[in-house]
Order: sequence, then C-alpha cells, then structure tokens
Amino acid sequence: MICGIDEAGRGPLAGPVCAAAVVLPSDFPTNLLNDSKKLKPKQREEVRRVIIEKALAWGVGWATHIEIDSINILRASLLAMRRAFEYLLTSVPKNEAGQWPAKLEKEIPFGLPFPQGGVPPGLEAVVDGIHSPELSVPCKALVKADATVHEVMAASILAKTARDQIMVYYSGLYPQYGYEGHKGYPTAKHRKLVLEFGPSPIQRKSFRVQL
Repeated sequence: MICGIDEAGRGPLAGPVCAAAVVLPSDFPTNLLNDSKKLKPKQREEVRRVIIEKALAWGVGWATHIEIDSINILRASLLAMRRAFEYLLTSVPKNEAGQWPAKLEKEIPFGLPFPQGGVPPGLEAVVDGIHSPELSVPCKALVKADATVHEVMAASILAKTARDQIMVYYSGLYPQYGYEGHKGYPTAKHRKLVLEFGPSPIQRKSFRVQL
C-alpha cells in the first residue's frame, strides 16, 4: 500500500507551502488523475471531490511563510509533508473526518485519517522530487512521481487546490496584492505590486522581489 505525498507552493513570493498525503483504494478511478499542473482549475476541483470521497485516508498540511523564512523553503516543504502524513495517523471527531473546510481560514492540517488502530501493515510513502521527509514508515523520493504514481498525482491535486483556496482567502484580506489571480507566484504583476505597496503580511521576506 502506497501513500503518495506532494507539495504545492515552493516557488511563490508569499503565502504558505502546502503538502498533501493520500492513500487510495485498489478500485479508485485512476483515469481521472494527472499531475495537478496539467489539469485546469475546474478539472482539479472535480477530481479533488472524488479523491476526498473515495480515498482510504488523506491529509493536508502546511508550513507558514514565517517558517519558510526561518528554516528555508526546502525544509519547510518537508515539514509540510510530514504534517500532512501525520494527519493520517490522527483520530478526529466523526463529524469532522473527511470534510474539506468550506473556507480555509487557518493553516492547520485537515483530512481523513485512518481509523483508530493506525497505519495498515506494509504502508510505504512515495514523495515527488529528490528529497523525502522523515516519516514513521519507509519513504522514498522519486523524480516525476506526480506524473507516474497515482497516489502522488492525487496528493498534488489536493495540495494545489488547498493552497489556491487559501490564497484566494488572503486576497480578501490584502486585496491590493491580487493573490486571487497569481496565487503568490512571482509574476511580473505580483512583483510590481510588492514593490509598489511593500511586503504584504504573508510575504516570504527571504525571497528576492525584483522586476
């Protein structure tokens, strides 16, 4: 049994990095899956709903812009991955389990953990990329796993949709920065707005901003 793990948001100039961990059943409709970057927003949202409904367990975790500045983006990404995975081991009230928050207003883990009793025997994790977090199960990093491993594809979709949603929330708090459009990525428009208005409250100050 495989737990796929992936992150979204390593490159932006602002906001958190988000990670997701997903364990799929053998009968999951894998034809719906793809690398999240290859799906349009509407497609990602549709597949996200299927994932949270049919996955055996899934979790979403974060590392904040403050943590990114403190420990660097690589370590923060691995931290977010570990938090996402650890949610699979956490028991939550039944009325909250498996629910995708209507609004992501806090960078806290959420998802659908395994039932009490813990991790299935033989569970292993696969992470997209060349670095892997320290987990309580065997974990290997695999380049392009988000294009070849179904569980990692699913994780990339959950991470991307969660991060996009929270950046839209932040756009309501700080409308002058246009987060609803660029989601914090270093577009020319975003860089220009940062230089015009100064760093936003969720700015990654360790990232350089220049035109």
